[in-house]
Amino acid sequence: MIQLDILSDPICPWCHIGRANLFRALESRPEHPFALQWHPFQLNPDMPEGGMDRTEYLEAKFGGPEGAARAYAPVREAAGNAGLAIEFDRIPRVPNTLDAHRLIHWAGLEGRQTPVATALFEAYFEKGEDIGDVPTLVRIGARLGLDAAMLERLFASDADADDIRARDAHARARGVRGVPTFVIAGQHVLSGAQPPEIWAQIADEIAEQLRSRDAE
Repeated sequence: MIQLDILSDPICPWCHIGRANLFRALESRPEHPFALQWHPFQLNPDMPEGGMDRTEYLEAKFGGPEGAARAYAPVREAAGNAGLAIEFDRIPRVPNTLDAHRLIHWAGLEGRQTPVATALFEAYFEKGEDIGDVPTLVRIGARLGLDAAMLERLFASDADADDIRARDAHARARGVRGVPTFVIAGQHVLSGAQPPEIWAQIADEIAEQLRSRDAE
């Protein structure tokens, strides 16, 4: 297997779109060579712990709803092409995602990282859920097989918070400025929400390289 590292933030719409495009390609290549590993990158690392009212956030970042509408127009188009419905109007708050990244990390220890990461994207962008809210995160994790009592204990502590911050900082130190960012086999970097055709081509090329190597 070839490791595919995915740097993302579950409140990043382009990450949601990039994930959907990748998954569509991999579904068409059921014997693809990739082993997925998710890594933290916070779009808003200075976001207050309790998050921010989305109207206030849009005012600060885009100058208000009209500016946000212009900025999100290409997002809506790309989401539609990816088969996604992003319900921006249902999102009341923009959360701090440190705890969401902790949940993704713990899910990885249980072999459930991709389902949990996917569920966080869907909860935020399709249902407007506050994924900075601990009870919401516990419910999502428990629905996907994680132990709810264990999650409650972990969230009540600072477990792995410094590790998440350090991994985020490490990514920035290596030049990552935005997400999604994909790293193939620790060497080849792709930035942005690549179309399914690109991922299918990459999967085919790697599979052919592996077959050639095995035949030698």
